[in-house]
Amino acid sequence: MTVAAASAPSRAEVLHLYRSFLRVARKFTDYNVREYTKRRAVDAFHQNRNLSDPSAMSSAFADGKAQLEVATRQAVVYSLYAPKLKSVMEVQN
Repeated sequence: MTVAAASAPSRAEVLHLYRSFLRVARKFTDYNVREYTKRRAVDAFHQNRNLSDPSAMSSAFADGKAQLEVATRQAVVYSLYAPKLKSVMEVQN
């Protein structure tokens, strides 16, 4: 049995994953969780920006897709138990 070489994801696929993370982050009703998710996504993409090995890129992309699925599920769970009051950071003056 042969294992196919892992092909690196295209730039469009990576950008789609990045935008998907930011869209999911906006779905969190809690300010702290929303900002943490956004910050974590940005940091992870910046950390992996300079990957050049196709297998490392493919691995990081697969990990990102798995993390996106987790974040999507968590956004649904958080929406079910959303706090009634807004955070101090979200209150308009």
